[in-house]
Amino acid sequence: MGQSYLKNAALLTGADVLLRLAGMGLRIYLANALGGEGMGLYQLVLAVYALFVTLATAGVSVAATRLMAEELARGRAQARGMLVRLAGTGLLLGAAAMAAQYGLAGAAARWWLGDVRAAGALRVSAFGMPWMALSAVLRGFFIARRRVEPNVLSQLVEQSVRIGIIWYALEWGNAPDVSARCTAVLAATAVSEAVSACILLLFYRGEAVRAFGAEKSRRPADPARRLWEILWPVEGGRCLASALHTAENMLVPACLTVCLLDAGGRSAAVAQYGSLKGMALPLLTFPFGLLGSLSVLLMPEITRAHTKGDTAAMRRLIFTMLRMTGAFSLAAGAGFVLLGAPLAGFIYRDAKVGRYVQLLGFVAPFMYLESMVDGVLKGLGEQLATFRYSLFDSVFRIAAIWLVVPQYGMMGFLGVMAVSNLMTCGLNMRRMMEQIKKPSP
Repeated sequence: MGQSYLKNAALLTGADVLLRLAGMGLRIYLANALGGEGMGLYQLVLAVYALFVTLATAGVSVAATRLMAEELARGRAQARGMLVRLAGTGLLLGAAAMAAQYGLAGAAARWWLGDVRAAGALRVSAFGMPWMALSAVLRGFFIARRRVEPNVLSQLVEQSVRIGIIWYALEWGNAPDVSARCTAVLAATAVSEAVSACILLLFYRGEAVRAFGAEKSRRPADPARRLWEILWPVEGGRCLASALHTAENMLVPACLTVCLLDAGGRSAAVAQYGSLKGMALPLLTFPFGLLGSLSVLLMPEITRAHTKGDTAAMRRLIFTMLRMTGAFSLAAGAGFVLLGAPLAGFIYRDAKVGRYVQLLGFVAPFMYLESMVDGVLKGLGEQLATFRYSLFDSVFRIAAIWLVVPQYGMMGFLGVMAVSNLMTCGLNMRRMMEQIKKPSP
């Protein structure tokens, strides 16, 4: 595994850093092209869009990686059969998400977001959902095959197409107002998802011959039950988490407004929240791309070791992950504490963002570790446990925000974030250590 693993990790890490840089550059461009009002409308649309993206992709992405790793270790014909069922499930979920978002676009714009101009962007972005779900299944297949090149190339082309269409639409298009411009941006996203899925399908044609040979599809062992056991806790947990996250995004500015009644009210509250969520947190999570690639590659390896009953290999992989994550996250956290203020000042020209980055630098190691351990637990089949912890954390955050933020403002919200990350990191770590002490089946 060694040389191939390092090559895959390097490819994923390099691509992730490049994509994150391109994403940050695109957000800076959009802020200038759309203006404050247009960017606000864009963020409102994304709040609802993210919920339906979760419905379309969350469960099948995890299921494809894990189940294909299991089936490829058992036999070609059954692995092909499992992939067919995964693709069908993904397309079904994608179509359901598309229909739901398109049908609810008008009501969501009016009643959830309070701005009817968001309806057009919600409708056009819905058409990317089936393509996104199919891409999630194919990416899981390639990761299970230890092939990251198709995933990397498809994502790079997807981002390039998206940026190109957005630039052309906003620079040369005839969009008369912010609503039309926002719709053009989301239309570019839908088109880029279709392009990405088509590229993955082209790669799959060649990879299928190597993976399955000439064998015809055969029904794997109890596919519906195994798929459902992964799908419902992951899908349900992430959809619920996404819905609660949307509720949190609405609640925090409202509570900050109460605290800032004498210091600008709603406008000051939205500005503070935007500085944290739109500037400080993206900067804080940017280094996680280096660890995110490790997590994507480790999950199928841990699943293989767990499925084969190789307890020693499973523990070795997990402890390697813990050592690497611990060293990297401590270094990143220290860097943010010491250099967060000048870094944020250089990028955003905003001292307030720098203070947020410095304070959250103390929590960054636990944020990184929690995300990595969450991936390991899913590789061990502990989706239900992660679902319970996610639900508990979301309820805690909403209740704490309601009680603390109106009195203590943004410092209170930062405190809620710190306690939330420490709590979920501890719960996930305890569960993982319990599981690795058990012999594999």
